[in-house]
Amino acid sequence: MIKKLRVTVDGKSYEVTVEVPDESGVSIPAPPPLVRVPATLPPSAPVAQTSAGPGEVRSPLAGRIIAINIQPGQEIKEGDPLLTVEAMKMNTAVTAPKTGKVAEILTTVGAAVDEGQILARIEDLK
Repeated sequence: MIKKLRVTVDGKSYEVTVEVPDESGVSIPAPPPLVRVPATLPPSAPVAQTSAGPGEVRSPLAGRIIAINIQPGQEIKEGDPLLTVEAMKMNTAVTAPKTGKVAEILTTVGAAVDEGQILARIEDLK
């Protein structure tokens, strides 16, 4: 059966002709079987380098820095919010991986950052 429909896209109307299968005697094919994907990547697949070295604070994702809550020389505790990264209209807090003192900040508000990029360094308290 063929039907004429009116569709509106971005405020503009279009008339379209659509073929609708007849309900009687129409068989719908079964969906293809699900393919299971291994939980781990094969050894040959590249893996993003996000593991931080001692005192390195890395960006967990690509985005833009929208806030920096720390200053060089400031003492911080593990879990304190250090920076905020915005990606796809969502904000992600970057927290301190350990207790220490902010040695340096390697980014600025408004800067675009890549996943795994070093944003700051923390040194141990003396």
